[in-house]
Amino acid sequence: MKKIIFIGIILLLFGSNVAAMDRPGTPADTAPQDVADIQRVMETFHHAVATHDGEGVSELFLDHGSTWVTVLSDKAFAASRAKNASAQKVHVSSYRDFFAFVSSTKSDLDPRHTDVRIHSDGAVASVYFHFDFVIDGKVENRGDETWQLVKTVDGWRIVAITYSSNPGAA
Repeated sequence: MKKIIFIGIILLLFGSNVAAMDRPGTPADTAPQDVADIQRVMETFHHAVATHDGEGVSELFLDHGSTWVTVLSDKAFAASRAKNASAQKVHVSSYRDFFAFVSSTKSDLDPRHTDVRIHSDGAVASVYFHFDFVIDGKVENRGDETWQLVKTVDGWRIVAITYSSNPGAA
C-alpha cells in the first residue's frame, strides 16, 4: 500500500510540473511586442516626470481605481515613528498626488529604473524593478517598485504602482 501511495505522489508531482510548463502566459511566454510596449510606457513615464509633464504621467494610468501605494522600509518607518508617533508604514494614495508634485516642482527629477522584469500574458502585466528617485542630482529615495498594467484598446495602462520607500538611503 505504501508503495502505491508513493508512486501516486510521484505521478501527481510530475503531472503538476508538466501542467505548469504547458500553461500559456507564463513569464517565459511574454510576447516581445508586449515587452517593447511596456518598456515604452516606462520610458514615457520617465520622460513625463523629468519634463514636469503631470498630464503626461496621468495619461499612462487607467483612471478608475488606479492606486499608488508607498510602503516604508522598517528602518524608514522607525525613523518616521521617532519623529511622529502617528506615522504610518503603508500609505495609499492616488497617482494624482504624484501628478500634482511633478507638475508643480521646480526641482530636476530623474526616476531611474534598473533590473526591470516584465511578465505578461498579453492582457495583464506586472513590472518589477529597482528604482532610485533623483531630485536635483541627489538620490532622495530608493527601493523596489512594482507596476500592474492592463492592455486596453488604447494600449497598456498602469492600474497600480506599489513601492518600498527608503528616503535618504543614498
